[in-house]
Amino acid sequence: MNKPLAHDAKPGVAAAHAEVAALVERARTAQRAIERYTQAEADALVTAVGWHVYKNREALARLAVDEGGFGRYEDKIAKFENRVMGTLADMAGVKTCGVVEEIPEKGLVKIAKPVGVVAALIPTTGPDATPPVKALGALKARNAIIVSPHPRTRLTSIAVVEAMRAGCAEAGAPEDLIQVIVQPSIPKTEALMQLADLVVATGGAGMVRAAYGSGTPAYGVGVGNSVHIVDETADLDDAATMIARAKTFDYATSCLADNAVVAEGRIADALLARLVAAGGHVCNADEKGRLRRAMWPNGGEIPSIEVVAKPAQRIAELAGFEIGPDRTFLIVEEDGVGPEHPFSGEKLSVVLAFYRYAGGIDAAVGLVNAITGYQGLGHTCGIHTSSDANVEALAMGTKTARVLVNQNLNEGAGSPRNGMPYTLSLACGTWGGNITTENVNARHYVNLTWVSRPLKPRAITPEAIFADHWARHGRK
Repeated sequence: MNKPLAHDAKPGVAAAHAEVAALVERARTAQRAIERYTQAEADALVTAVGWHVYKNREALARLAVDEGGFGRYEDKIAKFENRVMGTLADMAGVKTCGVVEEIPEKGLVKIAKPVGVVAALIPTTGPDATPPVKALGALKARNAIIVSPHPRTRLTSIAVVEAMRAGCAEAGAPEDLIQVIVQPSIPKTEALMQLADLVVATGGAGMVRAAYGSGTPAYGVGVGNSVHIVDETADLDDAATMIARAKTFDYATSCLADNAVVAEGRIADALLARLVAAGGHVCNADEKGRLRRAMWPNGGEIPSIEVVAKPAQRIAELAGFEIGPDRTFLIVEEDGVGPEHPFSGEKLSVVLAFYRYAGGIDAAVGLVNAITGYQGLGHTCGIHTSSDANVEALAMGTKTARVLVNQNLNEGAGSPRNGMPYTLSLACGTWGGNITTENVNARHYVNLTWVSRPLKPRAITPEAIFADHWARHGRK
């Protein structure tokens, strides 16, 4: 049922609301047609939709680069391949229809049901792979989804949606299960969030706050700014390879891409040399100053759009210095955190802050907490190490939802090399202002009905509950 529009809404807002309400009504009609799909039917639907995105990946990748000016064509093809196939593989054994779990010893049965119509908010840096990853999860759970693209990259998202609609048609399902706001605007996005049953918001902090303030249940994500520790026991060659790969893939459009490396002092120079061998350019003091002015020309915490997801040569050119044609990322040595040290924040670019630490893993954990406390609280950190104790110290000591061990940090969104659920919506828990710390995936697009049957009554007595307490403190 559509929610009412405020009586004092302006005419433009009223028109936006009416346009989106029509999309939502079409989505509800389409969703009702599949709400009783079997698991096999739902799986066939998502496979068809995924195939139509996959087979059009080259054209969609080209459009994404040409329209937005973000990222690298070859990497966007790889992103479509990895995210679409990985998501389908990840969801293959997941039950989202009917009875999904039985716990006989507790007399419980769990039944999954659709949430209804999902509002998918898409960031300007992710108009390509983000819509299908969200849509596949939503359709797997027998929902409809409406995509609200960023105006700057709307044509890419529209093209992706058209490919997915063709997949719906091929599977014999209504095409209106997947729709898009063709001319997006803030009033339309606000109306969509208000009218949908669930909001899944991927983007900046403002977008996520708006989603949580919409009055509709929402999954949001937090600021990235991932930090990667390299300790004295690490395989430095592997660490440098993984850091460079994450930093340069698609020119760092991912919120997971390393923003800062925290290196143990005794191995820092050796790691830095390997990062240079992997394509890094270490900025001198003058270049660092020029780079800061180019990236934050008006101050603030958000870098200029001119440097976001651009090649290293272009960023250096904007800053007024030259680097070699074989250089793929820029390294800035840093020793501070906070607004006066903007390189300590999320940069959304092939610019990497490099820190040194001494005093053991606790010092490294403290530095990670300082960096993410400035930007990125709750998101992701990683460590290259041979020490299980250091992994435990990092995992126990930080407020991060994901701790990646000896991996490329982009693998935090799912990888053939780990068991993380595939997603492009990485939640950050209450630390980052989110409701969950999980990778948002198909399991989050269902409502669960719990069926409870009676069991033989359990004996719940004061003696069973308080015996240990009485033994220590007595009964008074």
